[in-house]
Amino acid sequence: MKFSISAASEVGCVRDKNEDMILVDSQFVRNDTCTAEIRLDDTDRFIIALADGMGGHNSGEVASHDVLHNLEYYYHDLPSGLRPGDFNEMIFEWLESINHIIDSKGHSNPQYHDMGTTLVAFAFYGNEFYWMNCGDSRIYQFVGGQLMQISTDHSLSNLMGSTKHSNIITNCIGGGCKTSFLDMVQFAESIIQPGNTFMLCSDGLTDMLTDEQVEQLLAEGKTAPEMCAAAVAAGGYDNVSVCIIRIEE
Repeated sequence: MKFSISAASEVGCVRDKNEDMILVDSQFVRNDTCTAEIRLDDTDRFIIALADGMGGHNSGEVASHDVLHNLEYYYHDLPSGLRPGDFNEMIFEWLESINHIIDSKGHSNPQYHDMGTTLVAFAFYGNEFYWMNCGDSRIYQFVGGQLMQISTDHSLSNLMGSTKHSNIITNCIGGGCKTSFLDMVQFAESIIQPGNTFMLCSDGLTDMLTDEQVEQLLAEGKTAPEMCAAAVAAGGYDNVSVCIIRIEE
């Protein structure tokens, strides 16, 4: 099975710096684009992740950078042959560790006080697929022409039952959040099939485009740079980052 990946991260029209970053296995993307192909017979693991440094906090771009670089090293250094339960436990241990690292960096340097980031990821390990989420960046599946968000926003608006997006998040890495948590779910085998597509994105995309617009763009086979361009054309009020993962034969 082959995974065809496109990723893009842009500053947008309003912000003066890009606090988003994407990790595509071992490649980092910020203010850039990339494409990649991953074959399951070439690897026993891979991870694709997106981090959105917290707006309104100092040095969100440092938080997203540090979290993804730490995750890339940790993930590829995991021992082989872990059972799913042990794998989950090690990912949660990493979350606790990186949250402490980001928080401590903020305490030791006022420049980084309360910096934080979201994290959303698509991962393969030990012949199993997982998605994970901390914050309000999202992962969608596009199956049979239908778009569905499969992550849950850890945000005030979602907590209050509002359909209008709020920039106030209730869970993140760093940002003064002492009890960060991670939604981590194993994919059903029936979902990981040729023809299906997954999309990771920051709220810079979904605040600019409706689900119906995103669905139409995916149906047209648009790439991540084209999705970002559509969000920028719609106003680009925030940084926008997208990673599209298409499963091929």
